Amino acid sequence: MQTPLHIGVDVAKDEVVAACAENTIAVRAVPNRRAALLAFLQSLPPGSSLGLEATGIYHERLADLAVARGFTVFVLNPKDTRHYAQALGRRAKTDRVDAECIARFIQHASARLHAYTPPTTTQRRIDRLIQRRAKLTIVKGTLQLSFKGLRGFETDVAEMRQRLDAWIAKIDAMLAALAHASPTRRNTLKRLQTIVGVGPLVGISLANTLERVPFKNADAFVAFTGLDPRLRDSGQKIGRRRLSKRGPGELRRLLFNAAMSGARSRVWKPIYQHYRARGMPTTAALVVIARKIARTAWSVYHHQTTFDPKRLTQCLT
Repeated sequence: MQTPLHIGVDVAKDEVVAACAENTIAVRAVPNRRAALLAFLQSLPPGSSLGLEATGIYHERLADLAVARGFTVFVLNPKDTRHYAQALGRRAKTDRVDAECIARFIQHASARLHAYTPPTTTQRRIDRLIQRRAKLTIVKGTLQLSFKGLRGFETDVAEMRQRLDAWIAKIDAMLAALAHASPTRRNTLKRLQTIVGVGPLVGISLANTLERVPFKNADAFVAFTGLDPRLRDSGQKIGRRRLSKRGPGELRRLLFNAAMSGARSRVWKPIYQHYRARGMPTTAALVVIARKIARTAWSVYHHQTTFDPKRLTQCLT
């Protein structure tokens, strides 16, 4: 019986480079094509674990094929593997070195890592539409700022903004259709939108994340969004708290937008004012609201309930 291995894979658009932590197989480059990847997976012992960095969409084919064949897959944050390589004293950065570091990383840290769960076709499409919408929003804002005060381009900028608005509206329509195609997702979205500040876009993003990843509790979901505070204490020193900012940046941005909207409402405004009165800056107080919205969203989804504003004032500490 073959012993399961820990395989690290450095992924690029055209090929992947794989290395083994146990050094029982040689480092090899494999074309990032379905047939070649399947042949590579067939050569690995059953029960092996694969680690690969999140690289846009290029890692998805290998990750999905590996999970389908029964392997455990870890999709890693590139920052984690880079820091690990630095801790090992690796000075060079090549595909082979990266693959070897990833293999060693999952060999020693797999017990603390979360295995990759492939999204459904609909979940992946929703996620990509949300990402494309975010890009269009950034382009729209950049365009407005770039040509501000520059005469002679007012009509052109207005026309371009109208085209971008049309694209955004088209994406919104596609997202709404996908969200309402499933009765379960439609009901989830309806419950999430009872949270003051959560609109259709934020609701769809929350629903798409919560239905895919089985978070054990609200703290786990907050940590996933990157809204959790990062401690930096040592001895008698109490360091400044900063957000970890790990996980999906667009979901974090949408939650912050929901907090800005909610802070103007009768429901969230007293809580926002409470933290401002304690000396918190505006951004910090809004982050607290965003964190509470994330916790509430997890509770609404997990317990299949609706938003209860009366429970918010019970934890103003």
